[in-house]
Amino acid sequence: MCGIVGYIGNKKAEPILLQGLKRLEYRGYDSAGIALISANSINIFKQKGDIKKLESFLKKKKKKDLSATSGIGHTRWATHGEPSEVNAHPHTSASGDIAIVHNGTIENYDVLKIELQKRGYKFRTDTDTEVLVFLIEDIFLKSKVKSFDQAVRLALKEVVGAYALVVVHKDNPDTLIAARNGSPLLVGVGEGEYFIGSDAAPFIDRTKKVIELNDNEMIILEKSGSKKLLKIDSNKIENPYIQEMELSIEQIEKGGYPHFMIKEIFEQPKVLDDVMRGRLTSDGIRLGGLETLSKKDFKKLLKAKRIIIVACGTSWHTGLVAEYFFESILSISVEVEYASEFRYREPVIGSDDVVIAISQSGETADTLAALKMAKKHGALTLGVVNVVGSSIARVTDAGVYLRVGPEIGVASTKAFTGQLTVMYMIGLLLAKERKSISIKKFKELVKELRLMPGKIEEILKDHKEIKKTVKIFKNKNHTLYLGRRYGFPVALEGALKIKEVSYIHAEGFPAAEMKHGPIALIDKGMPVVVVANRISGIARDKIKANIEEAKARGAKILGVITRGDSSLKELSDVSIEIPDVDEAISPLLTVIPLQLIAYYVAVGRGLDPDKPRNLAKSVTVE
Repeated sequence: MCGIVGYIGNKKAEPILLQGLKRLEYRGYDSAGIALISANSINIFKQKGDIKKLESFLKKKKKKDLSATSGIGHTRWATHGEPSEVNAHPHTSASGDIAIVHNGTIENYDVLKIELQKRGYKFRTDTDTEVLVFLIEDIFLKSKVKSFDQAVRLALKEVVGAYALVVVHKDNPDTLIAARNGSPLLVGVGEGEYFIGSDAAPFIDRTKKVIELNDNEMIILEKSGSKKLLKIDSNKIENPYIQEMELSIEQIEKGGYPHFMIKEIFEQPKVLDDVMRGRLTSDGIRLGGLETLSKKDFKKLLKAKRIIIVACGTSWHTGLVAEYFFESILSISVEVEYASEFRYREPVIGSDDVVIAISQSGETADTLAALKMAKKHGALTLGVVNVVGSSIARVTDAGVYLRVGPEIGVASTKAFTGQLTVMYMIGLLLAKERKSISIKKFKELVKELRLMPGKIEEILKDHKEIKKTVKIFKNKNHTLYLGRRYGFPVALEGALKIKEVSYIHAEGFPAAEMKHGPIALIDKGMPVVVVANRISGIARDKIKANIEEAKARGAKILGVITRGDSSLKELSDVSIEIPDVDEAISPLLTVIPLQLIAYYVAVGRGLDPDKPRNLAKSVTVE
């Protein structure tokens, strides 16, 4: 969701900012711009559309206009105001002396705007960001503050909402001021220079030293090398903590693949090895993140009467699989909630509940808000996130990191299987401690998990055969995904993936629900994807009947089945066979061909799966 870059040092800022913006493209955007700050001037360059347009625009400018050694940049994903050049960032104050880039949403911008209009300010854009930069200037010019950074701090005290921002003043070209509240922002510390980014991607090849801003903090960075960290609400000076990152430049590059999405699909065998390494031990499961709990809290976790999982999007589908798994091996009631709805209800949460938040970025606004609500009610909170030091990781009582590496593709792939693996390990750890599972079954499931990377590798070796199955989607704009038991959440995830990147209207349903309405959508030639592996007993008979019902109405069936299942293969028009595996663990395998199908359908339609329209990688605003 939007992207911020900043630089101050002794090098030309323009190429550094452009490179940084390119590395943030995966977050989703509709316009881009930079501001270059030199003595007594701020030069703004922005364009609607992709960064290539901005780059071409800059090539036409005079070299002297691009010689500044400090600047800020932004990729915008519209929230307030339509995508346009005028609404693109950076925005300037009424006088043009101040420039700002901002992620997030200023919730009280309308109240502030009315007050500023009464004072004679005339707005040029439809954005909440322009209101903020006008407010900063108004305070700086009309109050008795002694410095520009104090004007910024006082303005932010009047703001309600989430933000990450960088602001500059033309009379202070050697200073950048950055602030954060509810939206991620990092400072890279180099040799005689500073970098700013919404994440580390813009500067990972230049420095591994990072300051992670916390909520309610602002930092003043100067070309001289000095830095001052302040608490926005108290003006208290803090000592910034500088840490070393493990991220490498190779992890955020395509490595020879045409798109990040396919690269990350093929990374999954190695990724799951990394997720499990050191955690699946010879005598069981060890999750260091849960070991940070006090004895009292760990006992509370083991004796929980209910587990509530809050998440959004793909992470919510992970939660559904975990619900099935946890209830089967823990005998605990599990509820899976859309975080975006949970926070606006009046949910009944008790001190004997455990709330697990799942989020790849660890910054999902609704999930973070739901988590904070749960803490107020006294629930024990756990986080399952990928990004170390993210907001959810810091708010929860404990948690487990995914360790899948940066996920650049907007459509989540390796994060989903990483989340599933972590949730399986959490469930098994608790089941063993609670003695709610037999030692034999525990060992069987641990063994199944260990074998998953190799079995995923088997599926990926057949990717060319899987690619052939997408012919049933040719010239089709509607499809259904069906599954039973553990196949149902996978059907939802498969439908989400294909709609995200190919724009085919897709719906996922429990197979039995097809007769309660969705069957009316089926006409001749409609693709229906059925997740039907490892189905036995009466459920097998039922799903065969569902397939027959769909075929009788002209559907083309793509069956995801267990290798060697001849009867289900005969029922399918095309089929994808996967290695045999315990049904509870099967989502780790059944989702792989659905990811590949979504990718190949998108590419076949001439679409870029890394940049699906209207989507952002992480939703850090409501």
